[in-house]
Amino acid sequence: MSPGPGAASAPAPDPHDSPPASDAPAARPARKSSMFSSLKVRNYRLFFMGQVVSNIGTWMQRIAQDWLVLSLTGSSAAVGITTALQFLPMLLFGLYGGVLVDRLRKRPTLLVTQSAMALTAIALAVLTLTGHVQVWHVYVAAFAVGLATVVDNPARQSFVSELVGPGQLQNAVSLNSANFQSARLVGPAVAGLLITGVGTGYAFLFNGLSFIAPLTGLLLMRARELHLVERAPRGKGQLREGVRYVTGRPELIWPIVLVGFVGTFAFNFPVYLSAFADDVFHAGAGAYSMFNTLMAVGSVVGALLAARRGTARLRLLIVAAMAFGALEILAATTPTLWMFALLMVPLGLFGMTVNVTTNTSIQMSTDPAMRGRVMALYMMIFLGGSPVGAPIVGWITDTYGARIGLATGGAVAAVAAAVIGLILARVGNLRLSVGWHGGHPRVRFVPREQQEALAPAA
Repeated sequence: MSPGPGAASAPAPDPHDSPPASDAPAARPARKSSMFSSLKVRNYRLFFMGQVVSNIGTWMQRIAQDWLVLSLTGSSAAVGITTALQFLPMLLFGLYGGVLVDRLRKRPTLLVTQSAMALTAIALAVLTLTGHVQVWHVYVAAFAVGLATVVDNPARQSFVSELVGPGQLQNAVSLNSANFQSARLVGPAVAGLLITGVGTGYAFLFNGLSFIAPLTGLLLMRARELHLVERAPRGKGQLREGVRYVTGRPELIWPIVLVGFVGTFAFNFPVYLSAFADDVFHAGAGAYSMFNTLMAVGSVVGALLAARRGTARLRLLIVAAMAFGALEILAATTPTLWMFALLMVPLGLFGMTVNVTTNTSIQMSTDPAMRGRVMALYMMIFLGGSPVGAPIVGWITDTYGARIGLATGGAVAAVAAAVIGLILARVGNLRLSVGWHGGHPRVRFVPREQQEALAPAA
């Protein structure tokens, strides 16, 4: 694909388009593409292949880290603290990371951040394998990874547009999510075998070495084929400018608020799933790995379905978030391990639909010069909510049980989705329409004028 004059930017939202909360898409790709069309781009292919290996290592470390803390302390709250420390830097410094990303070149920035995370994993592996690891070592490592993530996350998110251009952006974002979740099929399973077989230290070691793949991919990329975006110059007020940019656009701010509630209370699966595996079903690390693997199956399906869709609809985001919350409440009531495990598949599907739909609609609706700051704000809210939510849900889980903890997270997600859906409908001057289509009931939001025109005369 030739990087023509307009190739470096995503299409700006048209003020004459339908309101964002309606059935109209948040953005339209330049042309319809196949499920794997962005892999035809060499630079993106290198990026994708490197992430396949690194993501497997990331999931292995997540499982090993959570189980190590639980083994050292016997406390779900301690697992929540570890999660909180990993995402606390995003909450504190996320917006500053976005400002840096808008100023810096993405590829050299990623070389630095990925190297830092590799060294952290190797250090934790050495401590664990030599038998000197203590829980505070895990806390420090989690916080260090969080610091690197402050810059790494918005840099990786916004770098995708430089790899493929706007025409393939939605496809590439969806495939990135499928990549991450596909690794979740392998990583937890391998981590479970390593933990029960030789110990958690080897999972940390594998993660550290896995960063060789993305670092090699970044070094092999052809700079002339990148869709470069003009970097923001140094200046005062850039952080405030980014916040004003988001808060002035309902199609950006309300999806971010929604994923903030979902990420803070409903996505704390390290706390929930470890507690269900250990305290409810008394099944150990193998069950914990199985829960994560089955959730990944649903997540991969959700990401691939998103890659096939040509648009990112905010209506879909609201419905998926409500279904996700309802499924968590249902899972909290299941009496047997196998019923709980089976519900992990649809939970993964709807959770990934929420994730991809929000990510894509935000990127496609954002000016390229602001993308680093906007994505940093999105990641700060989505991931940075964990330092607030993880200790809370960890305390609820320890005090009232894993079932109450999971049901609480699901209830927050479902209520938040319903309320924000109504807000978006009001902002877009929409009304709820209930009717039949093709012999099936259909519920949707339509413009008030359209509903009034279709209403039967009194």
